Amino acid sequence: MCGILGYIGPRRALPILIDGLRRLEYRGYDSAGVAILSNGHIDVRKTAGKLSQLEKLTAGDTSLGGTVGIGHTRWATHGLPTDVNAHPHSDESGRVVVIHNGIIENFLQLKEELSARGHTFRSDTDTEVLAHLIEEELYGQPTHPTGPSPTARTAADGRRTGTQTQDRRPGAAPSTMIPLEDAVRRAVGHTEGAYAIVVMCSDQPDRIVAVRQISPLIIGLGKGETILASDIPAILPYTRDVVIIEDSEMAVLTSAGATVQLLDGTPIARRPERITWDAAMAEKGGYPHFMLKEICEQPRALQETMMGRLDAADAPELDGVAYPPDFITQMRKIWITACGTAYHAGLVGRWLFEHWAQMPVEVELASELRYREPLIGSDALAIAISQSGETADTLAAMREARRRGARVAAITNVVGSTLSREADDVLFIRAGPEIAVASSKAYLTMLIALQMLALDLGRRRGTLTRHRVQEIIAGLKALPTKAQEVLHREPEVAALAQRLADREHMFFIGRGLDYAVAMEGSLKLKEISYLHCDALAAGELKHGTLALVTPRVPVFALVTQRAVYEKTVSNIQEVKARGGLVIAVAYDSDKEITKHAEVVLRIPDTEDALAPVLAIIPLQLFAYHVARARGNDIDQPRNLAKSVTVE
Repeated sequence: MCGILGYIGPRRALPILIDGLRRLEYRGYDSAGVAILSNGHIDVRKTAGKLSQLEKLTAGDTSLGGTVGIGHTRWATHGLPTDVNAHPHSDESGRVVVIHNGIIENFLQLKEELSARGHTFRSDTDTEVLAHLIEEELYGQPTHPTGPSPTARTAADGRRTGTQTQDRRPGAAPSTMIPLEDAVRRAVGHTEGAYAIVVMCSDQPDRIVAVRQISPLIIGLGKGETILASDIPAILPYTRDVVIIEDSEMAVLTSAGATVQLLDGTPIARRPERITWDAAMAEKGGYPHFMLKEICEQPRALQETMMGRLDAADAPELDGVAYPPDFITQMRKIWITACGTAYHAGLVGRWLFEHWAQMPVEVELASELRYREPLIGSDALAIAISQSGETADTLAAMREARRRGARVAAITNVVGSTLSREADDVLFIRAGPEIAVASSKAYLTMLIALQMLALDLGRRRGTLTRHRVQEIIAGLKALPTKAQEVLHREPEVAALAQRLADREHMFFIGRGLDYAVAMEGSLKLKEISYLHCDALAAGELKHGTLALVTPRVPVFALVTQRAVYEKTVSNIQEVKARGGLVIAVAYDSDKEITKHAEVVLRIPDTEDALAPVLAIIPLQLFAYHVARARGNDIDQPRNLAKSVTVE
């Protein structure tokens, strides 16, 4: 998600940090900040908004001349994107400063314990607890400033202000102090979650310490200088020799280089790698396009969406969702409203809520709902889905549902978005920034969010047994690994795309949940290949569309729903009778399908209700490789925008 930078060496750190963060802007962010260590103390400057705001804030600031520093661009997860919630964060003395990507799942418990021991918190973030934990481990007790408290500069409306005391100039250091890496090791032992953290201490100015738990970190090795970053583009102007920090590892950076060790202190010998990519390729992590990068990020995105929410074996714990108990008993209907890809996720949601929660559901395009006279009342839950949280039609539909008395739940990716602020309940999908216009990982994480919501509602309403809830949770937790298995099969999808890239018409068919996936697969192909393609419920073929099926016309048939398997096979036979080329998406265990389809794209077996998460991946890859074979602009397709903020 966010951008991380660290520098230690002979040069002034601030310009290097700003330049590196600029090279990571493609990752998306809503605030930015730096911490510079100089003359025994750390100065922090941070602001909501873009890097240009931070540059204005730091321009000409002679106190920021140090040669050791860390920088961060934040994509909000805990706390709104404000000046005070921006990174870096410090302990009360200002001696320990931390930046952090990811999520500390147990931060509320830690915050309560730290507060009881006398710590004072300034922000709403989970990150700040790390600074206080490290302070305790480092010095043995909370420290408090004994010297004057200089002003920490923040940006408000583009002006300098002096209202925050974010970085207090420390007094004398405590007499006993352990190495910073030992304090960090002990502190992270109290935490749960997935993250990358970077730490500086004014009393140990010769080092920067970093820890990786899932979120990426790399080290760039220069001559007499060492650079830390969350992605390779940030370090390319300074060095092409990098060391990759792996999960559950710690790195200690000095100007002479870096050492890597396991969190238990075991040293690791790792040779640096030489990066040969150009800058444009580096931004994409070595992938030729952002879309392919984001498709391949989906297993990790699924993990992050579920993180901390499915820890209990028999009950999801959905942060941000807190229906009053009487609302659950009074609820009579669910409305789901969205646009485009989010609407297709909503179609999957309808099946889930009807089957798991035994609740009638209506799914309506947001652009249509706002012009209807929908029979929405106070006994309804309206679920609005939008990646950006700013989709104009979806916001209007949500407000119409609210005006008619419904309780509103939002599924969105962006903390602080309009949708998240106006909803009664919010479930953030945690997909991270999605650069390509054609959505991939946001769609998959929307599906997971809907599955967790439906599971939670079914449990609350008593329409799912405890055993069934356990089965579903186990199935959800297995999806990231299975999604990775599908991605390993990309070469066969790419070969099929090369074979079919010159076709001008294609069709997608399926029944039940497969129909919803067919619609999203068709949309992906339209968006980036510019081919004509249609999706339809398989049973509707004979009601007109068969007239368009001629010899060798490709028809993708999804056959993951066992309850309607034979019915879908009958529709496949209708296609074959007209000479159509059938490409099936089917389970690994389905041996029968080879009798009916000329090509089979396989996915690992799962329960049918979870199959949409896996079945869409080969269709995403197919769309990508067709568009690439046709020479199209994949990340920025013609006539389309990422966030549709106008009607």
